[in-house]
Amino acid sequence: MKILVFGQTGQVARELARRLPDATFLSRDQADLADPEACAAAIRNSDAKALINAAAWTAVDKAEAEEDAATVINGDAPAAMAKVCAAKGIPFVHISTDYVFDGSGTMPWKPDDETAPIGAYGRSKLAGERGVQAAAGTHAILRTSWVFSAHGNNFVKTMLRLGAEREKLTVVADQIGGPTAAADIAATCIAMAEGLAEDPGKTGIYHLSGAPDVSWADFAREIFTRADLGAVVEDIPSSAYPTPAKRPENSRMECGTLAAFGLTRPDWRVGLQDVLDELGAVK
Repeated sequence: MKILVFGQTGQVARELARRLPDATFLSRDQADLADPEACAAAIRNSDAKALINAAAWTAVDKAEAEEDAATVINGDAPAAMAKVCAAKGIPFVHISTDYVFDGSGTMPWKPDDETAPIGAYGRSKLAGERGVQAAAGTHAILRTSWVFSAHGNNFVKTMLRLGAEREKLTVVADQIGGPTAAADIAATCIAMAEGLAEDPGKTGIYHLSGAPDVSWADFAREIFTRADLGAVVEDIPSSAYPTPAKRPENSRMECGTLAAFGLTRPDWRVGLQDVLDELGAVK
């Protein structure tokens, strides 16, 4: 099946490229999400049989000061994509985030739980979800969390750098979630595109995060252990590490509905080992 992908250099897009050598990948120069109509035109002019949107505004803190711009990219552009996909009758897989929830409680978030984002980034992503749903085409909205890979900027690569430079680090311990390998997200997006083409009745919202749930501090400890780095992690509360955008404390996600596509929740430790191996970070 010929697939069109928005995104080229991001973590998930690069993993998609490894798995979809015959797909068409659109860079920002070819289809800028800041111009939703250009994105829509790119789909109209394509003969692809499915679309995956792996591009987004991901600068969470910057979105607090530039919410309008973030909302165009994360909200208006996916909505425009979804409308064209619906008109052409092709499935659309769109990546969203746990930030659409308020991060309260300790129970894993279910796909049909009430959304209540606490920041601009979450609001912009929720706008995208609603736009995709309003188009009423065949789609899967895939909410995920704590993405990492061997590419780009992410927590794993930051910890490897700091762990090699310092003997002790302070890491937030009261935010709990599931680290998710970009490779697992890419594989899930492909399975969803293929599954929706066969059965449009699978349209809906799905969750994907790595298991088991863990704090950022414990995630860092696992990275250091596997990379044989001696840095000691000191737990701190979120209040000790203020950021422009507030982060959800509870990012646990219920992923059981992935079974509709024959998928199960991945073990992030397996994905972490793959990333460390690729980076040559294992001693």
